[in-house]
Amino acid sequence: MRIESVQDDQRQVWVLTARGHREAKKLLESKGIRISVLRKEEYDPDTGELLGTGYDDHAAAVTSTAAELHRAGIGHRLGFQTEVGHQLGNGYVQRADLVVRAPAAGVPVMLLEIDRRTEDAHELVHKLRRYWQWGRLLPPDAEKHTAYLARSRPDAIEHVDHEKRLWRRVYPPTGREGLAPVAFVFADTTAAKVANTVAVLESAGRRYWAPRRYDTYHRGITARDYGQAVPVLVTTLEQLQEHGAGAAVWRRLGREGEQTLSAALDNPDGDVLYRRQAARAEAEEKQRQAAEREARRPVCKRCGAKFTDERWEQTIARGGAWKAGDPSACASCHADDVARKEAAAEAARLQAAAPPEPEDNHDQEPGKSRRGLFRRRTWSGCGVRSQD
Repeated sequence: MRIESVQDDQRQVWVLTARGHREAKKLLESKGIRISVLRKEEYDPDTGELLGTGYDDHAAAVTSTAAELHRAGIGHRLGFQTEVGHQLGNGYVQRADLVVRAPAAGVPVMLLEIDRRTEDAHELVHKLRRYWQWGRLLPPDAEKHTAYLARSRPDAIEHVDHEKRLWRRVYPPTGREGLAPVAFVFADTTAAKVANTVAVLESAGRRYWAPRRYDTYHRGITARDYGQAVPVLVTTLEQLQEHGAGAAVWRRLGREGEQTLSAALDNPDGDVLYRRQAARAEAEEKQRQAAEREARRPVCKRCGAKFTDERWEQTIARGGAWKAGDPSACASCHADDVARKEAAAEAARLQAAAPPEPEDNHDQEPGKSRRGLFRRRTWSGCGVRSQD
């Protein structure tokens, strides 16, 4: 290896020599590890200065950012990748300067863009847009129904679960709502330039990082839906070096003040708050409906008692009015009516089943048998008719 340049703060940028590059390529590419092209020493023919120092400063800033994250316990030495490509649908490849995976620190994945203010602020907005678009892509072998749904209208991809999207095949789940987070780390620049750049990112890139209102019929919901947003964080390399990456040096777009990395990535006003507010709103709605129903509950016109649910249902049930009897009577009064009707019916049945009593003949003399209007006639053996 050789020293290519020395920074103002005496940091040295080391690069591989041609021989070292060949050996590293042979060793690493066999394990599937990508190695960058050889950095050759090129000098300006007129001034004799080493060319490409801007690239060297950028590479040093990327390395320093990874070192500060690792020093704070965010990411293992082998948990960092540089120049990671993300191919869009039109073939364009958006490369992240640094990708860190630190699940133990609460950061399963984070994409970092290191900017030394060599790029226009709107170019950073375009980078954010590309990451947002990449997070909305489906894998090439997506199910036919899912692919058809995604093509049906521009926002249809929002109804496709993240587990079925391309980015979830590349990176692990973040454990939070939204797409893979992106952090912009500014280096070797002034606070005023950083503030101006962040203002442009916040305004022009709002569509990509801002949460939305939940589509719900519940009232009083203040929670926000981060499901389709890219969490965007900003900080400076100087803050990381002065306070450490584990300190409150990260600012989330859309929020005031700086937070720790884990707190900046969390969404306290997101899905957790929504579930709590929705449950409370649903309980309040049930109470309101119960109060309205109680206010409509009928009152018996005889005794003044309120109807029971069962009696109320009897009086309004379709086809059951003939069983309900008097619809203005409560269950007790209706039961009394039924009992009276049943008693009257039983009495009538018993009366109809009883045998008729014999009629008394008050004109009949005592000791004489009762005779009808006609007397029985008999014939004697000699043919003479006699009468009783």
